[in-house]
Formats: sequence, C-alpha cells, structure tokens
Amino acid sequence: MARKKDFDYFGAFVEMAGYCCQAANLLNETMNNFKVDQLQEDIEKMHFIEHSGDQTRHVVIENLAKEFITNIEREDIMAITEQIDDVTDTIEDVLLRMYMCNVTSPREYALKMSAIIVKCCDSLKKALEEFQNFRKSDHLHDLIVEINHLEEEGDELFTQATRDLYLNCNDVKEIMAWDNIYHYLEKCCDNCEEVANLMEDVKMKNS
Repeated sequence: MARKKDFDYFGAFVEMAGYCCQAANLLNETMNNFKVDQLQEDIEKMHFIEHSGDQTRHVVIENLAKEFITNIEREDIMAITEQIDDVTDTIEDVLLRMYMCNVTSPREYALKMSAIIVKCCDSLKKALEEFQNFRKSDHLHDLIVEINHLEEEGDELFTQATRDLYLNCNDVKEIMAWDNIYHYLEKCCDNCEEVANLMEDVKMKNS
C-alpha cells in the first residue's frame, strides 16, 4: 500500500506569507489612495485576506494533531504558524484602528511605515520560500538579516513619527489616535522579525 504523503508545512508557511503580502499591499494602497468612504470596504477586503490566512493556519494545526513525525519540531511548526498569522492580524488591526479612530487622512510617516511593511512581508515570503532548504541554503541567512534591517528602519520611523506627532499636533484626539496606529504599524515589522528569528532558531538547532 502506498505511504500517505506527509503534509507540506513549509508550503503552508509560504502560503500564509502570501496572505501577509496581500494584506501589506492592501494597507499600502489604502494609505496612499485614502478615501474615508471607502475605508469600510477596504476593511472587508482585508478581513477576507486575514480569514484566508486563518483557514491555512487551521489546516496546519489539524495535520499537526494527526502526524506523529514531522520534519522539524512540532513546537517550531506551531510557533512559526502562529507568528506568521500574527503578521496578517496586526496589519488588519491598523485599518481597524484607523476606522475606529475616525481617521480622515493618513499622516506622512504612516505612508513611509506602510511602505516598509510591504518590503518586510516580501522579504519574509522569500525567506520562507528558502526555509525548506535551511540545512543547505546559502541565501536564508541573508534574507533573515534583510528582515532585521527593515525592522530597524521601521523602529526608526516609529521614533521619528511619534516625536513629530507630539511636536507638531495640538489635537488631543488626533494624538491619541495616531499614537495607537503608529504602535500597530511598528508591530507589523516586529512580527515579521519574530518569524525570521524563529527560522534562525530552527536552523541553529538542526545544524
């Protein structure tokens, strides 16, 4: 009898990263072509992307519950899956907070931060595509370093954005809104870096 084919966890990671990229691109498009009356529609599009990522996550968990032997440790598979999912969730959170805080136009630093998130997610997807070859890959380390650098750029923009907000804005409601939104924008890059760190941990443990 033919042996049942093992579930492709690495392929699932890449699929989930694809949803991260879709979410990042939608966020960036929304920021750069901002229309208040279209924000709710963009949130619905974002939720569809986030829900698609959740479905892949559920498939990973279902297979992990059934399989006794996996190609990397079960805890690592679960941690990477949850962390990739967090990337998409946090990108969705940015749009939700813009809606809840009744934002009428994006600030300049938000546009810069959303552009960094797109780059971060693109690099994350490339790294996850390379991840299945982590024992022999010559490129995975460079991609992880690239994500780390992008996260540092995101941190720097977050610092500048927050300072600019408190220096140049006198509207208390706007300060509160954007302080919160900037936090979530910065967290998107942090979450990408967390996935990169988990990949690096797996590589080190299995070298």
